[in-house]
Amino acid sequence: MEEKLRIFDLAKRQIDLFPELSMFSRKINDTWVPLTTIDFLAEVDAVSKGLIKLGVKQNEKVALIAESSVEWHIVDFAIQQIGAIVVAIYPNISDSDYQYIFNDAEIKVCIVSSKSLYKRMTSLADSIYSMKFIFAIQEHEDVRNWSELKEMGHYIDEGEINLRSSQIKDTDLATLIYTSGTTGKPKGVMLSHRNIISNVYSAREITPCQAYDRGLTFLPPCHAYERMVIYVYMYIGITIHIAESFDKIGINLKETQPHIMTAVPRILEKVYEKIMKTGHDLTGLKRQIFDWAIAVGEAYDPEPGKNSFSYNLKLKLAKALVLDKWYAGLGGQLKTVATGSASLQSKLIRVFLAAGIPIYEGYGMTESSPLISVNHYIKGTRVGTVGPVVKDVAVKIAEDGEILVKGPNVMMGYYKNQAETDKTIIDGWLHTGDIGVWEDKIFLKIIDRKKEMFKISGGKYVIPQPIETKLVESRFIEQAMVFGDSQKFASAFIVPSYANLIDWAKSDAPDIVGLPKLDFLRHDTVIKKINTEVRLANHNFGNWEQIKKPIIIPEEFTIEGGELTPTLKLKRKVILSKYQDLFDQLYKSNLD
Repeated sequence: MEEKLRIFDLAKRQIDLFPELSMFSRKINDTWVPLTTIDFLAEVDAVSKGLIKLGVKQNEKVALIAESSVEWHIVDFAIQQIGAIVVAIYPNISDSDYQYIFNDAEIKVCIVSSKSLYKRMTSLADSIYSMKFIFAIQEHEDVRNWSELKEMGHYIDEGEINLRSSQIKDTDLATLIYTSGTTGKPKGVMLSHRNIISNVYSAREITPCQAYDRGLTFLPPCHAYERMVIYVYMYIGITIHIAESFDKIGINLKETQPHIMTAVPRILEKVYEKIMKTGHDLTGLKRQIFDWAIAVGEAYDPEPGKNSFSYNLKLKLAKALVLDKWYAGLGGQLKTVATGSASLQSKLIRVFLAAGIPIYEGYGMTESSPLISVNHYIKGTRVGTVGPVVKDVAVKIAEDGEILVKGPNVMMGYYKNQAETDKTIIDGWLHTGDIGVWEDKIFLKIIDRKKEMFKISGGKYVIPQPIETKLVESRFIEQAMVFGDSQKFASAFIVPSYANLIDWAKSDAPDIVGLPKLDFLRHDTVIKKINTEVRLANHNFGNWEQIKKPIIIPEEFTIEGGELTPTLKLKRKVILSKYQDLFDQLYKSNLD
């Protein structure tokens, strides 16, 4: 560990080290407008004074519910520097989760981003016994906004902030992050300043960026990984560009030309699918060249000395003809794209790396602040793994294959839940619930979630994640969830890629192209095509693991529909419950 920084020290540190830095940049009226660190801190102090005026005390919990924005970070620092605890919450969780979190954390003050969230929280006020104040960042006539909050603190003396800040230790609780969880009630993960800053130091060691480089952020900052990464940007002195929206990421990439960004697999898959669709629209020689370049990229191995001389010649040509355009399309300056949260298809990693897009897949969890391991430019990349363990973190594999973690990044525990804490941290080791193995004693490979493994009736174990990852490598399969606990065989819910199937049908089954979506997806021709794709994926697995009689689900799994967590993980119990009738029909119809 280095100096004993508190998280909110990162901004003040910038003034000393990077006085000319624009800490943030955001789009206002179609123009990127910078925000200096000094102006950022002035806003932070104004919000802190308002919170003090409201009566917020040290260790009291303050809720922050907002999308990615400069204001999110202002509020984050404003709460922390007066010794209160940030409870960062996703804007798209259920009402029942809001009620549970607010009551569990005894939240009195809530700051939200928009009028709609303000109204939603107001409607829940009767079921949240502790909540007294709600403010919205966006200004509306019939909504209390943060301008009012800042005005309330106008006469609070600056010295009050300094006094409170001076009493905060790096070992104090900084934030409560409630895990979205694929099962059960959310658990409040307690992270200290030291927990998160230790991760910042570890990440800095392997980040190939320098002060005054540019970063682009678009993932929710309430997510532990994106939040920690943004703190890394602050520590290095990187200007943080706030993307306008998911829909405008492509435009924002070209405008800001970032050196670093984070992504989740689903976003990278969407980028890849868009590129592939463009390629499949080509004809003749151009289509042949595109397909050849993709095939060359899929064979790329990033490890030194693994590619032959003849392969490197082919790669050079493939880059010149096709792949270099991909890198340019992402701004042309990227040094790092960090990805995590779920497994990314190996073929995508290979093609992106072949195109010069520096994708580094990593692994972590909220309880570890969150980074545990990541592929990086110093020790190299091993496709199919989540890389070497980061500095100051120790990992060992238990006898049953579970990954255990120890280090300064391991959480303080679960809030008001000692029983769960004691189950999760044993003799200082965090039990992750993930199954892993080592490759060459350096690279960590995730096999699956311990709790998601299941046994079919024949006694064989099935590990869903690698099967699901292989299934969605098909451009005709959008999402997949493997199931079959205690059943005769494993099956899967398959969400088809409607757009890609339509493109395929135009040439291979033109008579069904005009059908309504549901009729199209239920047509025997489409079912046969999906089954063919599943059989191709099955070749990679043992007989007991192979998917039999997959069930086609016409609607995509979404956060709003309740099938995905805010970090885009499958809520397996929810999905099984939603499609219980189809599950029952499948296995009842296959009884001997």
